[in-house]
Amino acid sequence: MDYKETLNLPQTDFPMRANLPNREPQILKHWKEIDLNTKLENANKKTGKSFILHDGPPYANGHLHMGHALNKTLKDIIIKSKRMQGFYAPYVPGWDCHGLPIELMVDKKLGKKKREMSKADVRRECREYAREWVQIQSEEFQRLGIFGNWKDPYLTMSAHYEAQTARELAKLAERGSLFKGKKPIHWCSSCVTALAEAEVEYADHSSPSIFVKFPYADELPEALKQFEGKQLNFVIWTTTPWTIPANLGVCLNPELPYAVIEVNDELLVLAEGLAESVMKTLGFEEFSIAATFEAAAFENRNCKHPLYERNSLIILGDHVTLDAGTGCVHTAPGHGQDDYVVGLKYGLEIYNPVDDFGRYRDDLELFGGMKLKDANPAVCEKLAEVGALLQQSEISHSYPHCWRCKKPIIFRATEQWFVGMEQNDLRKKALVEIDKVEWIPAWGRDRIYNMVEGRPDWCISRQRSWGVPITVAYCEKCGEDLCDGVVMHYIADKFEATGSDVWFEKDASELLPPGTKCPKCGHDQFTKETDILDVWFDSGVSHAAVCEHRDYLHSPVDLYLEGSDQHRGWFHSSLLESVGSRDRAPYKSVLTHGFVLDKDGRPMSKSLGNIIKPEEIIQKFGAEILRMWVAATDYRDDIRIGNETLQRLSDAYRRIRNTARYLLGNLAGFDPAMDMVADSELLELDRWALSKLSGLVKKVEKAYEKYEFHVIYHAVHNFCSIELSAFYLDILKDRLYTSPKSSVEYRSARTSMYLLLDTITRLIAPVLTFTADEIWQEMPGEREESVHLATFPQLMDQRFDAELEQRYEQLQKIRTEVSKVLEKARAEKKIGQSLEAKLTLQVPESVKGLLEEYREQLASLFIVSQVELVVELSDGTNAEQLAGLKLKVLPADGEKCERCWNFAVSVGENSEHPSICARCVEALSGE
Repeated sequence: MDYKETLNLPQTDFPMRANLPNREPQILKHWKEIDLNTKLENANKKTGKSFILHDGPPYANGHLHMGHALNKTLKDIIIKSKRMQGFYAPYVPGWDCHGLPIELMVDKKLGKKKREMSKADVRRECREYAREWVQIQSEEFQRLGIFGNWKDPYLTMSAHYEAQTARELAKLAERGSLFKGKKPIHWCSSCVTALAEAEVEYADHSSPSIFVKFPYADELPEALKQFEGKQLNFVIWTTTPWTIPANLGVCLNPELPYAVIEVNDELLVLAEGLAESVMKTLGFEEFSIAATFEAAAFENRNCKHPLYERNSLIILGDHVTLDAGTGCVHTAPGHGQDDYVVGLKYGLEIYNPVDDFGRYRDDLELFGGMKLKDANPAVCEKLAEVGALLQQSEISHSYPHCWRCKKPIIFRATEQWFVGMEQNDLRKKALVEIDKVEWIPAWGRDRIYNMVEGRPDWCISRQRSWGVPITVAYCEKCGEDLCDGVVMHYIADKFEATGSDVWFEKDASELLPPGTKCPKCGHDQFTKETDILDVWFDSGVSHAAVCEHRDYLHSPVDLYLEGSDQHRGWFHSSLLESVGSRDRAPYKSVLTHGFVLDKDGRPMSKSLGNIIKPEEIIQKFGAEILRMWVAATDYRDDIRIGNETLQRLSDAYRRIRNTARYLLGNLAGFDPAMDMVADSELLELDRWALSKLSGLVKKVEKAYEKYEFHVIYHAVHNFCSIELSAFYLDILKDRLYTSPKSSVEYRSARTSMYLLLDTITRLIAPVLTFTADEIWQEMPGEREESVHLATFPQLMDQRFDAELEQRYEQLQKIRTEVSKVLEKARAEKKIGQSLEAKLTLQVPESVKGLLEEYREQLASLFIVSQVELVVELSDGTNAEQLAGLKLKVLPADGEKCERCWNFAVSVGENSEHPSICARCVEALSGE
């Protein structure tokens, strides 16, 4: 007889090799055929509990990069886990469609043709360009196994969204928060536009470092009359010599003591606390402090500008410190935020001699028409010529650059539209709301709090074409701006039907309400504002345009999730807009992730040649491995990726997959409705496995709740590798393969394996999206159409047995000692396979009762043919971790059973089956 035919060997069509790059598209096709996305979007609608994660819109330009993959996969894991917890969790993906990068790409595409086109025509080209990339990126996101409302995403360029953006602007106007003013803002001369805080990057830059004398030109204070007839020079330090022509003041700190330093027959004024360091920098070894004084003594007195026939007012400000410089700060109100604030206090002009293209205006004396890149050496040369330059050197420091063109930017005062931080107590209210939000990680609270606390007014205007227009009109006669909420709402309603392009296609008279007149002079003819809104305002109103507009969403939403740079980006603009218009934050929780780095911890860049594209990973490893990478590490820090990491994850994936394959193979023909046994009938080892499984469920569900996906990865991988493959399934094989199919031993094992597979498949579904559903389709019994329509495991707590786990923990420790001596015996050629061994154990009192209780199961637990317990063993090996336990390996008694491969003295006793053991004879008779 061929006894192999009598064994219950695994049978399954589930492939060992995943071949993910080829298999995943087939699964995607299946999902599309069953319209799974739509079913998921409607899942749990009637449960009465919802969870809304609002998607921060990626930019509709270019293929996906690893940051996109990380971000969207994290969101997808959360959404899927929430649905499996019973929440109604619709996911509306979105795209940021306006802005300079798209406009520049279209400019490049159009070339000279653009000169012949109207602004409205150029905008249509931009719209089409963005639409193409939305489609491309949508397909790339879906290839990652990400579910969502891809048929109806939100686009910031849609007619409704643009109309709502204009309405939000109107609300801010109604509240008096919107104003036009001349203030210094970040300006890119290359891109010719203002920049938001989030559009500024800092990089090392080399600048001139100069010390300049500003001659005192006023009556001396009483306390310093001893210097009458002598020239005092206030010394300033700057790394932007090009701003010297715009200087209108010298600022001192009212709380710091200042000194008159006598050196080389000159009298220099600077902060006393910096005297020694400045003199050393200037190369003066010998100097003396001629006098000290309080800064207030010079308030509102004058220095003479070193280059022009005008005065520089001496003023006081708290922003002056001893951290660098001289304690006398060169003040140009048109070129710095602190300068602007203190300049307003003292009534200084917000003077800016620089044009939009980074050149001095033609009417500037000495330097008119000069480009700023040439200005630094020219200004330094002129200062030296007039004897005002004390010292010049080069300094390398962190300097702001444009995030688009990567070129250094400037601070310059221009006429812009602002949302005021003090109007309606926006700053104060925003800070209060920040403390109501859950920030994950917790340090996110301090980061955004400090940013809001110290930020200037929000500049929301941009000097470009592709965006939502600022819906303000100007009186043709007197120039008064019509910043009127009612009028702006009227215009917004027009956008609802056709989009904001109408602003560029029609005259003001066709856009304003009939009978509109200038509130100042009564004139009825108007011109339109040409600036557009900052794209951060665009995306910042998404809580209103999307979450409040779609009746199946709600606001404030449960979660915003983006990279940590969005504390100054989308989190920030959304907060200010929502608080500014609604007096509340748009979100309840904010979760941030780090950035993707290469294997060496370096940012990815073209220049380094270290860019890894999601597409490359998908083609080589499959999207599942990329998803696994997202879940495997603590994403709250920066995450590294490289081939070694991906290969290691592939190996881990293979272990999980093969565990599932083995379980499936042993469930061939299993019908849960007919073949499962009650928990009370389960064998003890199977009850232990399910108890451990209940612990896994608890740990994994808690990790999903806390968004700690790396915990899930390690817990599931270890459970499959250690609890199952290395222990439970290793022991179970003998019983599973050899027991009669009708026996409780066989049915108990299969019941346990079914529950293990069903549970693990549900637990991994949010992460291993493709594989979990592939397993699900192969599983026996009636079930949901997809694992993604199922819930997390139910009623697992009742299977937890602490006392049973404690006993098996002790047995596993002993088994570890057994494995060591078996391995040694194998190395010494005493045995081949472990079933060739008979194990003799000298049992200490500490485990005697336990081992006596399990005497009949020990051979099965240790996977040997016989185990003998003795009081004393003259020779043998002492256990390393259990005092008093001694172990000895001998060849097993009897002959090898042809069917089960165990050695037994009963082999040969049955004449009908002389080559198998008594246990196997009984099993055959039981079939």
